[in-house]
Order: sequence, then C-alpha cells, then structure tokens
Amino acid sequence: MSGQVNDISRLSHQLVEFYEKISSWEQDVVKSSGLSTAQMHAIEIVGHGVSLRMKELAGKMGVTTGTLTVMVDRLEEQGLLKRTPHATDRRSWLVELTAAGGKLFDQHHQYHLRLTEEITAPLSSHEQEMFTVLLEKIVSQM
Repeated sequence: MSGQVNDISRLSHQLVEFYEKISSWEQDVVKSSGLSTAQMHAIEIVGHGVSLRMKELAGKMGVTTGTLTVMVDRLEEQGLLKRTPHATDRRSWLVELTAAGGKLFDQHHQYHLRLTEEITAPLSSHEQEMFTVLLEKIVSQM
C-alpha cells in the first residue's frame, strides 16, 4: 500500500507541475492578444465547433451562464463572437466565431499545435499514441 501512496503522490506532483507549465505558457501566449485566458478559452472552444448553445459553452468552460454572458458580451463588443437565436428553441442562443474571431482562433490553435509538438517530442510514436489514448480516457471521465 505504501508504494501506491508514493506513486500517487509522485503522479500528483507531476500533474501539478505539468499544469503549471502549461498554464504559464498559455498566459504568456494569451497576453499578447489583449484577452483574458478565459476569453481565449471561449474562442478556442467555439472555434472547434460550428456553433454552441450558451449553456453548452458554459458547461465546457466550467462557468455559470451568467459569467459566460458577461464574457460573451465583451467578446461580441470586440467583434470576435456573435450570438444568434436558436432556430427551434426560443430560450437559447447560439454562439459562433466572427471572421475576426476565426482568425484569432487559427493563430492561437497554431500555438497549441506547436506546444503539443514540443511536449511530445521526447516520446516515440507509440508513446504518443499511448499518451493520446490515456488523455482521452481521463478527459472523458472528468
């Protein structure tokens, strides 16, 4: 049992260190955009889809719809996102990127691809595949 505790403790330390490095990198990259990290994450999430309901976006970001509304208001004022009424649900609004938001998403996504290449560079192709499978499994349970 003691070995498992040490393994979990070691893994916990590594996860925190990994998170801190990625978080620091993300903050440095986002700083040049003039947006907050949360605002850039909204752009990133919407950019991977065509459009999302406000409630779906709030869920993916782990924020309340009230918090998201304020954020989307600001991003809409900056011409990066737009809201349109949902076709079949009068109570719902869809959020999608504008052309300027799409351009920002493309630039930021390229940063993420380069970071992923840097992170996985020391891994063999088999290890990269294993890493991908394990992350998918972990993320699907969160």
